[in-house]
Amino acid sequence: MAKDNNQISNNGKQNDRQYLNWDDTRVFLAIAREGTLSAASKVLKLGIATTSRRLERLEEALNVRLFTRDQLGYKLTDEGSALISQAEALEQAGYAFGNAARKKSESAMGHVCLATAQGLADHLIIPALPSLTNAHPNLTIEIVTSVSTVNLHRRDADIALRMVRPECGNVRIRRLGTLGFGLYASKDYLQRRPNPDRLSSLEQDDFIGWSDTQQHLQSAQWLERTRKGKPCRLTTSTMSAQFSAVQAGIGMAVLPHFIAQKMGFICLQDDIGCNQSIWLVIHSDLAHSQRIRIVADFLTELITKEHETLLFP
Repeated sequence: MAKDNNQISNNGKQNDRQYLNWDDTRVFLAIAREGTLSAASKVLKLGIATTSRRLERLEEALNVRLFTRDQLGYKLTDEGSALISQAEALEQAGYAFGNAARKKSESAMGHVCLATAQGLADHLIIPALPSLTNAHPNLTIEIVTSVSTVNLHRRDADIALRMVRPECGNVRIRRLGTLGFGLYASKDYLQRRPNPDRLSSLEQDDFIGWSDTQQHLQSAQWLERTRKGKPCRLTTSTMSAQFSAVQAGIGMAVLPHFIAQKMGFICLQDDIGCNQSIWLVIHSDLAHSQRIRIVADFLTELITKEHETLLFP
């Protein structure tokens, strides 16, 4: 029985000698390039004893003497020289493998549905999207702007930028910045308005307001207080329609600064108490998803970069 155990032990050692650890080729190349065990150890960031042991393990696995040792250092044998090109090919393959793995971990893939306001989508997010889509070619984005019907808790969307802070639901919430609003009109309207030089009184002016379903908006409430029940010349249910109406010279409207000024409108009052916080909202179950994190980071960086412009250009 003892003899059998010894035989098993010897066979195990023999199998160990035949096993080739591909990472040991790094040791072989380092010694061949540096010429000494100590210099190779520094390059590899290994102890000298470990470097020597791994070289011995490689030679045993290959059953080849790779170096001759003398007082000047390590010199390649003919067999070792013949193996340099193959070892370098393994080294390059290792680099390529690692780079591919890193790119895969850095690049997101899959589909992300983002719910946000029409104005933010058209004038802020979509113009900046190429930086995201170019960096992540396997990522697809869906933007939903009918935010009144989108519910993250029902999974209508994966992530949202909202002007109103959600009070319930299985979501994670973070405030990213502030969207500034002011009272705007077109040059054409201001030239035609009653008393064009008098801006302190707005009683005779025409206004563009919100339909009944949007009366919860701060801008709608400001108009209600300012107009004191007097109806607006035009009401709409979308921000884009309000921009079109102001551009057509129909009247004044409460609009986001960063869009209104891009369109060349005139700001009559820049601080009317209608500024709104911008909230990043993510369904809690998706918070650790790589594709969601990538989009969330993109939105966070974008809002941070454009903070001053969004507040008041």
